[in-house]
Amino acid sequence: MNEIDDHMMPRPVRDSQSEMAEIVLPNDANPLNALLGGRLMHWIDLAGAMAAHRHARAYVITASIDHLDFLVPVHVGDLVILRSSVNRVFHTSMEVGVKVWVENYIHDDTRHVSSAYLTFVAVDKAGQRQSVPAVIPESDDERRRYDEAGRRRELRRANSKRRGGSSGK
Repeated sequence: MNEIDDHMMPRPVRDSQSEMAEIVLPNDANPLNALLGGRLMHWIDLAGAMAAHRHARAYVITASIDHLDFLVPVHVGDLVILRSSVNRVFHTSMEVGVKVWVENYIHDDTRHVSSAYLTFVAVDKAGQRQSVPAVIPESDDERRRYDEAGRRRELRRANSKRRGGSSGK
């Protein structure tokens, strides 16, 4: 098997799983000492990119992020945990799910903050799209996320056509 064949071999979801942690510092917060939404969005993008890079073994660019809700406040001193993995691969793009938790280690409390679905596109050094190997869902949860990613993609395409945009790859 040559290097190109190995690069395109399907990979299990677990190969893309990533986790990052951030302590919320005063510079990350608003005057009420609550985490800025834009800072959390930045961290979500980074966590998603880690999973996409791991899976594609290539440069990736963020193409879109779906709807984002902030479910509970996060404060200065809290620990934010972001977990990500590739849900499904299309041709040059992949959907990555990111789930965010806040941990208050003083009160031994962990709560779900937000979840997001991002689309990343694999590119070469010149910025040209490149094919991504298939992802292999192994658990029931991974298969559910894989199936749901296909439905979300169809919705994204329909919304894009309705707005007059391109449907992507």
